[in-house]
Amino acid sequence: MKTKILVVDDEEDLKVLIKQRFRKKIREEEYDFIFAENGRYALEQLVEHPDVDSVLSDINMPEMDGLTLLTKLNEQNLLLKSVIVSAYGDMENIRTAMNRGAFDFITKPIDFKDLELTIEKTIAHVAILKKTMQAVKENNILRMYVDETVLNFMGSREYESSLMINETIEGTVMFIDVCGFTKISETAPADVVVKMINTYFDCMVREILDQDGFIDKFIGDAIMAVFRGDYHLDRALDAALAVRNAINTLPASEDDHDYHPKVSIGIKSGEMISGNIGSANLKRLDYTVIGDTVNTAARIQAAAAENQILISEQCYVHVKESFQCKKLEPITMKNKSEPLIVYEVLE
Repeated sequence: MKTKILVVDDEEDLKVLIKQRFRKKIREEEYDFIFAENGRYALEQLVEHPDVDSVLSDINMPEMDGLTLLTKLNEQNLLLKSVIVSAYGDMENIRTAMNRGAFDFITKPIDFKDLELTIEKTIAHVAILKKTMQAVKENNILRMYVDETVLNFMGSREYESSLMINETIEGTVMFIDVCGFTKISETAPADVVVKMINTYFDCMVREILDQDGFIDKFIGDAIMAVFRGDYHLDRALDAALAVRNAINTLPASEDDHDYHPKVSIGIKSGEMISGNIGSANLKRLDYTVIGDTVNTAARIQAAAAENQILISEQCYVHVKESFQCKKLEPITMKNKSEPLIVYEVLE
């Protein structure tokens, strides 16, 4: 998909250098650069090109400088991210730019390798923001509190109606638990605990979103994720493997606890009821999934050891040709007359 980048600078030479440096990506239609000689003209260009993803802007320009432009951009579009490219690399300008919403700051003369990496980083960040916003609109991400204010914010009556639809769906539920974290939470300071668990959650959420899953809820130090659509089970397993690998590469905690995070994961596919569950009186409703599939996935996760990804036999039958698995001893589950056969996903 083509990425549109607005370059705002009154130096004509920069326009030439940008086109030369990124000629391959321009030719292959990965990047589409739009140019403006000052902030005022940049705002006009954004009206003509509302699909611009990021802005590269100088500071010192006629009519409207780059710092003023930053303020205007934040007023118009919070998803649009800007990188300041300027010879004025003193701390005062950097701080001012950052306080006005700049995503990054590059000094002139430009190191084009650094510029290229910064553009890629900015585009990736914008893509995550857009994907998250789209997921919210499509009911494919964590539902917080669905009350009148939220519904008005989300938009149209059609959207409000879609939130109220209850249906039976086919999908895959995945529970991920951070092993041994409860002990840390009982002994470490609150700020340390929250910072640690948020770091782990951010790491896991990225991998889940990459496989088009959505976060149903955070439950203490665990995540419940749901996958729908084509190949939902395969995507869930890919996400699970990626989560485990990503968590295993994280460094130990920097405090005295020397905690190395590990996860245990349980996965189950099948029918679920999807709808708004909660209390209308409290105006607290979760758009979530419930049913035996969800309960079973949670109990499979509870039986998993650290670094283990466990699935039901029914899941194994569907993925045995694509994933290497190992049969384990059956697990006994509450309210189930027969033990449940489970498999460990190895790779």
